[in-house]
Amino acid sequence: MSQGTQPTATQPPPVDPAETATVGHRTPTATGRLSWWHGDGGEGAKRNLALIGVLLALFVIGAATRSDLYSNPDWVWANMLSILKLASVVGVVTVGMTFVIIGGGIDLSVGAIVALAGVWCTTVATQNFGAGGMIFTAIVVGVAVGLVNGTLIAYGRLVPFIATLAMLVAARGLAAEISDKQTQISHNGTINGIASTNLLGIPLLVYILAAVVAAGWVLLNRTTFGRRTVAVGGNPEAARLAGINVKLHTLLLYALSGLCCGIAAIMLTAQATSAQAAMANLYELDAIAAVIIGGTLLSGGRGTIVGSLLGVIIFATITNLFAINGLSTEAQNMVKGGIIVAAVLIQQVQFGSITQFFRRNRLTTS
Repeated sequence: MSQGTQPTATQPPPVDPAETATVGHRTPTATGRLSWWHGDGGEGAKRNLALIGVLLALFVIGAATRSDLYSNPDWVWANMLSILKLASVVGVVTVGMTFVIIGGGIDLSVGAIVALAGVWCTTVATQNFGAGGMIFTAIVVGVAVGLVNGTLIAYGRLVPFIATLAMLVAARGLAAEISDKQTQISHNGTINGIASTNLLGIPLLVYILAAVVAAGWVLLNRTTFGRRTVAVGGNPEAARLAGINVKLHTLLLYALSGLCCGIAAIMLTAQATSAQAAMANLYELDAIAAVIIGGTLLSGGRGTIVGSLLGVIIFATITNLFAINGLSTEAQNMVKGGIIVAAVLIQQVQFGSITQFFRRNRLTTS
């Protein structure tokens, strides 16, 4: 090699901007990646172990209150699959929500996007487009609405809370208009079969959840996109100075959330064999709650896909536990609300995340 082509001490190798940005709550590792289990060092492992401890405690409570059911191993296995199936749709939505919140935003419109995508794809089905047309339509609608959210927030400089709240109302209204306020029945056997098909004794919906979670984990932990998401959420100004296009990245985060909503719309339509404007009601709260319980900071910059998944399963287990004991939905909601408040208070005490969240969600964004 000639002297002119030899690297010198003044020519360091290229560095990913995400690895040089200062992340608000932590300093990135040398690789800029998060462990699948540990998340942010030892704290992530402790959080995940605590969540598993909660799941075990719920199992013990179930066994103590309904020993007649839990004494049957076949019933226990079937009940576990039922819980995972119950968690599947919200779990897919939660993966997208995890990215948005880690990136410093929030999406209150996810339930409405699921409803709009579900209604639109069943309307397409009446025009004989088949299962492929339904799936394509649901995904396109989800991504398109996510892009609108991202554009309003990143380029329109609207607060995520306000922009997505407005989209919640608009998407529900559009879904009602498209469906003429009627329930749209799905007659497509392929789509409906998604909810009733089992592979090796496990519901297909659970496999879909596992695939989305795995893809989300890889995207967050093993790609530049994931590292930049953490950087943008932790300190957007430092990320911008490091060369990251913060506006474009924010746009892509909301598009990703919309993609997850489109997938969830197909799953929910298959479960109900129908779609209507009121479907997926309060999914946004379920997803946000699961993300918070899973350890993702509301202020952004930190979180794990595994933690969010455990959060979803915990809430599904609580729902199942209340159902088998014949307890009211109102009591269930009170318990869920208490858990959410406790998790938020812990975040506030440890990191001041709620204060930072409201500081970030002022009337305009930079």
